Amino acid sequence: MFDWGSWQSWEAWISQPIVVNFFLVLGIAIASYLVLRLLMSSVIARLVGWLSRSRGRWGNYSAEIFKHTSRLLIAAMALQIGLAVVDLGSAWEARVSHIWFLVLAMQFGLWADTAIALWKEETIRDKAGQDNQLTVTMVTLIFRIALWAVILLSVLANLGVNITAFVASLGIGGIAIALAVQTLLGDLFASASIGIDKPFKTGHFIVFNDIAGTIEYIGLKTTRIRSLSGEQVICSNTKLLEQTIHNYNRMTTRRVVFSFALSYRTPVSKIHEVPPLVERIIKAIDNTRFDRAHLQSLADYALRFEVVYYVLSSDYNLYMDIQQAINLALLDEMDKRDIKFAMPVRSLEFLDEIPLPATGDGTQEAHSYPDQRKAT
Repeated sequence: MFDWGSWQSWEAWISQPIVVNFFLVLGIAIASYLVLRLLMSSVIARLVGWLSRSRGRWGNYSAEIFKHTSRLLIAAMALQIGLAVVDLGSAWEARVSHIWFLVLAMQFGLWADTAIALWKEETIRDKAGQDNQLTVTMVTLIFRIALWAVILLSVLANLGVNITAFVASLGIGGIAIALAVQTLLGDLFASASIGIDKPFKTGHFIVFNDIAGTIEYIGLKTTRIRSLSGEQVICSNTKLLEQTIHNYNRMTTRRVVFSFALSYRTPVSKIHEVPPLVERIIKAIDNTRFDRAHLQSLADYALRFEVVYYVLSSDYNLYMDIQQAINLALLDEMDKRDIKFAMPVRSLEFLDEIPLPATGDGTQEAHSYPDQRKAT
C-alpha cells in the first residue's frame, strides 16, 4: 500500500530551494560540458592543424601540448558556468573554487610535463642527444620532479594546509635521507658530471689502472666496460672519475718511438746512410709523418739509433701494420747493404805467457799457462 506520508516528506525535501538550485546547477553544468566539449574539440583540432602546417617544429610541439587538454578542466569550467547562473551560497562557491584551482594546476602540470617529454624525445633523436642521452634523461627527471613538487605544494596551500611547516619537515627529512644514501647520491652526481663534462662516451676505448676496454653503458650509478679479455667490468661512477683515464678515442694522432741497433763492424760511410734511409722508408708509407732519426748513442755493444714518427690515425691495428711495414723495409735495406744488426757479444783474449815477478838475482821467470785466459 502506498505511503502518502513518505511521498509528502520527499516532495517537501525536493521542493526546498537549495535542492532545486543544486539540480539546476547540475543540469546547466552537464549541458555546458557537452557544449564546451564540442567547442573545445573543434577549436583544438583546428589549432593543431594550423600549428602543424605553418609553424614547423615549435608548431608540432604546441599541437601535441594542446592535445593533452584535460576533460576535468572542461568539467570545471562547466561547473563554474552553472554556479554563475544559480546561486548556491558562499560555502558551495568556496568548495568549487578549490576544485577549480586543483584542475587548473593539474592541467598546467600536464601541459608542462608533455613539453618536457617532447623535448627529451626530440633531443635524443638527434646525434648529439644520443651522445648526451644520460644528461638529457637526468635533466628531464629533475625538471619533472620540480614541476610536480611545485604543483603539489600549490594545491596544498590553496586547500589551507600550512606548507611552511611541511616544507621545513621535508627539508629535515631530505637531509636525513641524503646522509643515508650519500653513496648513491655521489654516484648520481658523478653520472651527471660524466654527462656534462663528457670525459668519455659509449663506444670509447679507455684505459685506467689495469683495466682496458670499451664503454658499453653509462648508467645512473655504474659504468659497464667490456674488457679486452672479454669479461664485463662494472665500475662505480664515483670510483671511475677518481682514476686517471686514458681515452684513446680522443687521440687524433699516435706518436711512435722505436729504436734499433747496428754492429760496430759497420763501416762509418754506411752509418751515415742510415738516418736518410729510415726517413725515406717512413715517408713512403701512407698515414705517417716523419719526425726524426738519429744515431742516439754508442752503446756497450752496438750503435743505437732512435726513430720518431707519427701515425695519422688512432687505429691501433693500422699503427701495427705501419710498424710492421717499417721493420720489414729496414730488414730488406740492411740486407742489401750488408749491414748487420747488433747482438750482445763477449770477446775472449788468450795469453800464452804471464810474466812473473823478478827473482833475487835480477832475472824473471816465465811460465807458460796454455789454459790461462782473461775475459774482456
